[in-house]
Amino acid sequence: MDIQNAQLIVDNWIKEHGVRYFNELTNMAQLTEEVGEVARIIARRYGEQSEKESDKGKDLGEELADVLFVVLCLANQTNVDLQEAFNKRMEKKAKRDHDRHHNNDKLK
Repeated sequence: MDIQNAQLIVDNWIKEHGVRYFNELTNMAQLTEEVGEVARIIARRYGEQSEKESDKGKDLGEELADVLFVVLCLANQTNVDLQEAFNKRMEKKAKRDHDRHHNNDKLK
């Protein structure tokens, strides 16, 4: 699935199930909350913190999907074509970072 299709799926879901989009500030707060949930899993599962019993059943993929859902909501409600923006960003990163990363001794 491409990003444009994902944006359309989210928009259709909002219209069918969500009544309307939350406002941009609410969605930004929700995005921060969802990223925090991802951070908690990463810190406890892959970092040095011990994982609480209540966190062991959490699915990292589902939490990342929650982040993606809110990002797609924000893109839709602010009229951002995320596919176009992503393509431009990848092109810029490829030009800017190719040699930089290959010449980074920390990555060898």
